[in-house]
Amino acid sequence: MMRSTAGLVGALALAWMLAGCASATGRPDLVDAPPAGALVHPATWPAAASPSAITGPATEAMISDLIARMPLKQKIGQLIQADISAIKPADLATYPLGSILAGGNSGPYGNERADAATWARMVGEFRDASRKAGSGIPILFGVDAVHGHSNLPGATIFPHNIGLGATHDPQLAERVGAAAAAEIAGSGIEWTFAPTLAVPQDLRWGRSYEGFSADPALAAQMGAAMTLGLQGRLQSGAPVPGNHVAATAKHFIADGGTQDGRDQGDARIPEAELIAKHAQGYVSAIDSGALTVMASFSSWNGVKNHGNRGLLTDVLKQRMGFAGLVVGDWNGHGQVPGCSATDCPAAVNAGIDLLMAPDSWKGLFESTLAAARDGRIPTARIDDAVRRVLRVKAKLGLLGNAPVNRFDPAQVGAKAHLDLAREVVAKSLVLLKNNGGVLPLKPGAKVLVAGSGADNMAMQAGGWTVTWQGVDTTAADFPNGQTVGQAIAGAVRASGGQATVAADGSTMQRPDVAVVILGEKPYAEFEGDIANLAFQPGPDQEALVARLKAQGVPVVVVLLSGRPLFAGSLLNQADAFVAAWLPGTQGNGVADVLVAGLDGKPRRDFSGRLPFPWPDDARSPVTAPLFPLGYGLSYARPQAVGAVNADPRVVIDAQAAASIFMQRGKAPTPWHLTMDGAITSRAVDLGAQEDARQFSWSSPSALAVEGPAIDLTSALSIGKDLLIDWRIDRRGKGTLTLAMGGGRIALDPYLAASATGQAVQTRVPLRCLAASGAKFDAVGGPFRIEAPAGFTATLRSVTLVPGTSSPCPRAP
Repeated sequence: MMRSTAGLVGALALAWMLAGCASATGRPDLVDAPPAGALVHPATWPAAASPSAITGPATEAMISDLIARMPLKQKIGQLIQADISAIKPADLATYPLGSILAGGNSGPYGNERADAATWARMVGEFRDASRKAGSGIPILFGVDAVHGHSNLPGATIFPHNIGLGATHDPQLAERVGAAAAAEIAGSGIEWTFAPTLAVPQDLRWGRSYEGFSADPALAAQMGAAMTLGLQGRLQSGAPVPGNHVAATAKHFIADGGTQDGRDQGDARIPEAELIAKHAQGYVSAIDSGALTVMASFSSWNGVKNHGNRGLLTDVLKQRMGFAGLVVGDWNGHGQVPGCSATDCPAAVNAGIDLLMAPDSWKGLFESTLAAARDGRIPTARIDDAVRRVLRVKAKLGLLGNAPVNRFDPAQVGAKAHLDLAREVVAKSLVLLKNNGGVLPLKPGAKVLVAGSGADNMAMQAGGWTVTWQGVDTTAADFPNGQTVGQAIAGAVRASGGQATVAADGSTMQRPDVAVVILGEKPYAEFEGDIANLAFQPGPDQEALVARLKAQGVPVVVVLLSGRPLFAGSLLNQADAFVAAWLPGTQGNGVADVLVAGLDGKPRRDFSGRLPFPWPDDARSPVTAPLFPLGYGLSYARPQAVGAVNADPRVVIDAQAAASIFMQRGKAPTPWHLTMDGAITSRAVDLGAQEDARQFSWSSPSALAVEGPAIDLTSALSIGKDLLIDWRIDRRGKGTLTLAMGGGRIALDPYLAASATGQAVQTRVPLRCLAASGAKFDAVGGPFRIEAPAGFTATLRSVTLVPGTSSPCPRAP
């Protein structure tokens, strides 16, 4: 273990503190004290240390020589990371940044479906440009490859971490990490932002599937194994081999412990619980040699982790002896009090070594350089951060005259990796019920494969697949993959049976058995946050199951989901129920377990066990589970499951549709957006990553939210307001009008005091719309903006909220 380097880190941190840490006030002689509940006691945390093989005397001497020769501008460049969507290689001549990333929605040259050679060419262009700039230090390139090389069509897409956790097999996780690393490196990339070490405690959190388990011990074992698989075991005096990549232990810390399961929320827990539940994975990952750690967007007891020096420096770098680099998350520094996306000395002073500034990099570079020059960021802190960045680059073999080569496109989608993914899928399945031995499907059976997920690659792959949210992934993106339904059908036919795949179940009369594949639609991060754990498949899917049961057809339900969900009624109707998680592209792995061969035996038995407790109702966190963590049946261990609770024990908010018309720039179910005229839109960051959409009018047009007619008379009677959370980016020449229920009012008077380019909340009392003639008993279009050519606005949300006494403007 690397005690000597840990001592070096401690000495550098001490020098920085003696020099004076800048606070959010900008005064280097004052340090903002965190709330008492966010004070850390490092001695109570577990000790760890990066392995000594992470560096060596010769490497440190080389880094010291580089730092001594680097102008301040070059040093600051090493601290900043930009996204490929917002920077070009030529920019590095003026702004010598240390790192480039490709976020979830970024592809080479704007192509999200580029091949491995195109990725390698783009990375090479940035690398060559960085070597020609400033001190000639090459960039470090990172990518969101979180379940295989998930940005790349044709790659092997493994189950998300929740599925890996269900295998309870760290050795399998290490094999997955090694295969994923080979494919990432095969496209010329040397760094992945994985593994996630979150220990989700509230499954309403939209990132729950990125965690291995609710059990800290299992999460720590799997995280360490994945780290070893991605990087290989670090060897003294040798770089990470060309078929391995740097891992990222993320997101430090307790992103899985936030209040109400809210993404980017606040973990309001004692320090002892923070350590016991959320720190264990970082101990094992650091001891395993993780080269990088990513800070979390979230807070601990009211203090943003990106600005928490006690956690990032006193605990992570000193007590845990982490000698690699700490990277921020997507503009996460901008959420620190007193900071913005383009200006945040406090995050650097807290311990962030590399600021992820995807689209804010230019302004952040200038402000960080200014803060370094005037002493708000001490020289010792800058040099420490630069050293850590260079240390990782050196270990990856990027420095020197003979850099490690990472480009082998033959690794992408290699047969051995596909076979491994198939094995992992099979081992991740958890059998919750199998009454009457309906599984495995018998040789010669007539099988209907139905349900919304029967032939849906996006549903089984989930978020972080080709695109950030994963909503538009298709089978065509993965020619070596199979949808679950097609895989089951193929296996049934191979065993002498008949099979039909039809989502609505309409094309086969009286099958011997029906496999109904249901699940969640794809999501990532905050898009997946939910109000409760009730699984709502939709009335058509419920009717499908009911129709089959009425015909006396045995029903097998396969659930594709990023978390355990309450499905009591569905469990009671189903003869067999399988939790398949988000298995990725190798649907054959499901068929291997569910379908018997000609000999009457399946290729594999069920071996997966729950990595999270399964809820007995829709409440969260789960305190009294229906099935405990570790539960899982098998063919060898059959057990009848009786009737279970079908009451969600929460009010399923049917009124949500009557109060939320737009969220994160999108229209939530049952609403949809319509654009009458020439309007273009794109996802943008308003307060968080892609939390809004920008709409641009090129001619007089209307943007509307439409859907089922709802009764808003009660909202009118209690005096509610329509609240528009937005930013006016450009004003056109003409009247801006809001319409609802047949009434129309001018919005211009409301915006008279609002500055262009600043986020505002505009309140429109429903009584004002009523005065203009609006009717509220059957509103099918609750929000309609009519604007002239040239108008541009960024919309985050449109909701009904308790009213105020705001005056009504005159009608146009």
